[in-house]
Amino acid sequence: MAPGPRVRSARSAPGPHGRAGRVGGYANAVFLVFVAACAAFVVATSSSLPALVASHFDAAGHANGFMPRTPYMGVMVALVVVVGLVIAIVPAMALRRPDARIHLPHRDYWLAPERRDATIATLTAMMRRFAYVPLAFLVYAHWLVVRANGVSPPLLDARAIRAGIFLFVIATLLFVIVMIARFRSVPARRR
Repeated sequence: MAPGPRVRSARSAPGPHGRAGRVGGYANAVFLVFVAACAAFVVATSSSLPALVASHFDAAGHANGFMPRTPYMGVMVALVVVVGLVIAIVPAMALRRPDARIHLPHRDYWLAPERRDATIATLTAMMRRFAYVPLAFLVYAHWLVVRANGVSPPLLDARAIRAGIFLFVIATLLFVIVMIARFRSVPARRR
């Protein structure tokens, strides 16, 4: 006999109350510390950049765009903070709206009134976890720019940035697969 569908409990998802709520608050604090650490890393490493930073590169890694150090640092810090918070917080706010358009496998089941809060909490937690991926990529790309500006003429390691882009795409695809798999099956009906 073939195994039945994977059974999930609505209680397995983090919720707004109790232990799961405390875990969610802790995860939010850890995420905010990570965002702050990424921004601090950008600020600290930008001090080693020249006054005029090679900030854009062609496919071979040759500099073809420049900007002053302070605006470059400001743009990178803003990108890190805004991208991280937008990916982690905006979906959480949007998902909590009663008229939110949420597309999930078995949508009617997962968004039924008795499971909606747990489903929203799960989606919010998943988005927060995913937000680490673009933040890590942005910091990595910044580090490559710092290294590229350490030589004259500035030269970005094209293989390293391509590897970073490849890993970013793989991580994004894995996130999508995990999200779909999480909601793909529904618990067996009790008789």
